[in-house]
Amino acid sequence: MSTVDSNVTSDPREAKGQRIAGRARITRNGTVWIVPSETSDAKYTVDLEAGTCTYPDFETGHVHCKHQFAVEYTITRETDSKGNETVTKTVRMTYSQRSPAYNAAQTHEQEHFEQLLRELCDGISQPPHTFGRPRLPLADVVFALGEKTYSTLSGRRATSYIRNAESRGFLDHSPHYNSAFRYLESADLMRTLKDPIEESAKPLKAIEVDFAIDSTGFATRTYQRWFDVMWGKERTRQTWVKTHIITGVLTNIVTSVEATPTESGDAPQLPVLVNATARNFAIREVSADKAYASRANHHAIATVGASAYIPMQDRHTGQGHAVHSIWQRAWHFYNFNREGFSAHYHKRSNIESTMAMIKAKFGASVRAKTPVAQVNEVLLKVLCHNIVVLVQSIYELDLEPVFWTFEAERPVAPNLSQRSLF
Repeated sequence: MSTVDSNVTSDPREAKGQRIAGRARITRNGTVWIVPSETSDAKYTVDLEAGTCTYPDFETGHVHCKHQFAVEYTITRETDSKGNETVTKTVRMTYSQRSPAYNAAQTHEQEHFEQLLRELCDGISQPPHTFGRPRLPLADVVFALGEKTYSTLSGRRATSYIRNAESRGFLDHSPHYNSAFRYLESADLMRTLKDPIEESAKPLKAIEVDFAIDSTGFATRTYQRWFDVMWGKERTRQTWVKTHIITGVLTNIVTSVEATPTESGDAPQLPVLVNATARNFAIREVSADKAYASRANHHAIATVGASAYIPMQDRHTGQGHAVHSIWQRAWHFYNFNREGFSAHYHKRSNIESTMAMIKAKFGASVRAKTPVAQVNEVLLKVLCHNIVVLVQSIYELDLEPVFWTFEAERPVAPNLSQRSLF
């Protein structure tokens, strides 16, 4: 196996193809090639002679996709003077990277993480105390839950990490793991966690102008059971926490998130995510897959002054009333300028990288058993991911994160004295 030193390419599809060729095992089956997915267990079939790939993005845009590039980088053909193929060999790609900045970010990540998490938690105000025993400082509870999530340990095993943080002055009081679990089961905590998530993205508002939207699922340890009358037997299905996120395509920072304990449609979540992001960012482009293709979503994106790059479904037409001119222009651009559309739409693949980053570092499943706690656990994963992105940006972009710059921005925490469930 030979090694080829690759230069950085300006085409993001080609760059991703190089990465796949360097990491994945690509096999040949007759005249086609089998290329594994980067983010799931799926595999795609590439036929170089026919110029096709079963990857959904290729079937949508019919442009050279990353899996086709991966096959081309995996094989090289040497021909003689008559044009006959004589040699086929596999090559391994290598890549250039800002190693000093990357290494520094990785080796100093934990100390920066705790400092940034503390600064974000300082913006969480304590809810008013009405009766009963004095409540724990909510900022300390969120910090402890964030420390636990970052450690990827159970609440009991993460106790020593939280006590160490207390000894270094990051906590006024280290909450007992049972107390933290009770707060995790509060529906009000969901609203509290969304504020530091959005605040953690603000330091990158001068960098991120293009965004992508998609959804993913985090596996739970609970199952739904029902009796199938047709087949006369009981069936079981694992439940998921459906998570909708919008992310910047350059740094993979999550600017807004909506998580639900049950299945929820993708399209209705787009206006909520876009409007939340528009409060802090100047949005130029929004990319999403065809599940988000609707007149309402195109209008919501245009309302914030951005351009939408969403593939049309086969049933869509360019006909409509004059009030739908935004939809008509989008339909014509997609159908009659497919190459120009694909150049923008491909930025959507960066949100797959964001989801892979979150799941690889903080787990693709949740430990909690109740629906509310499961949602809060996912939100904590997103918060930890954003802080890690900020740490990387400190070393690669010379970023100096500052939070809660105006007193009016500090959220008022809801009263958590009563636990509420869905």
